[in-house]
Amino acid sequence: LSKKKGHSARILSPEEAERLAKDRVLVSEFKQLKLEKEAQKNWDLFYKRNSTNFFKDRHWTTREFQELKACREFADQKLTILEAGCGVGNCLFPLLEEDPNIFAYACDFSPRAVEYVKKNALYSTERCKVFQCDLTKDDLLENIPADSVDVVTLIFVLSAIHPDKMHLVLKNIYKVLKPGKSVLFRDYGLYDHAMLRFKSGSKLGENFYVRQDGTRSYFFTEEFLSQLFKAEGYEQVVNEYVQRETVNRKEDLRVPRVFLQSRFQKP
Repeated sequence: LSKKKGHSARILSPEEAERLAKDRVLVSEFKQLKLEKEAQKNWDLFYKRNSTNFFKDRHWTTREFQELKACREFADQKLTILEAGCGVGNCLFPLLEEDPNIFAYACDFSPRAVEYVKKNALYSTERCKVFQCDLTKDDLLENIPADSVDVVTLIFVLSAIHPDKMHLVLKNIYKVLKPGKSVLFRDYGLYDHAMLRFKSGSKLGENFYVRQDGTRSYFFTEEFLSQLFKAEGYEQVVNEYVQRETVNRKEDLRVPRVFLQSRFQKP
């Protein structure tokens, strides 16, 4: 994994640009509505197929987000975090293991993912509260007191939600975050390799695509993300593209990865 600290957007090659420009046909409205209605079912099936072996525990969370440590005013300060969209717990459990002074709320759209988390040997109700939640419509206040969370992580979650509903997620999270505290965001950036691999007929809208399994993915620009958060009252602290090159040795491929890594604060 070679790191190109590219804080600007990725520039497409002429071939890539041409291919994207050609791909203008959108998935029919009927199918789009069906995907929206079946979003939960599709993620549930995704977790059923991949169960827990598909996911590697993500110890990089603490490395990448030094901010988690910076949230503390003193060394052993207890922190309350919310992992919005926890999947099967690959960020959650390494974090709880590495840091005994964290209490975590964690939720996911998929009931099956939540079940996996609760079956994990490391699951303990003293350290975490895990619940099923559709962040676009289930009020977080039913599970978490208002203004009580020190940091919210939103990692590869917002991209799976319809762009028209993303603001509802941010509004929901805002209510449980303490004033002066932050959302740590990481997700797919515009022209990430995954975006360039979609076959024609996968496009749902601008920068929004459907995978073969029915799950959806949005690719963020800095401007779009910034406007989204600011419209809900957050202040921008950091918001930048991170460009990487992943090398697939077996096929001798260099793959351009583009992520947005950002932090937004509740005043």
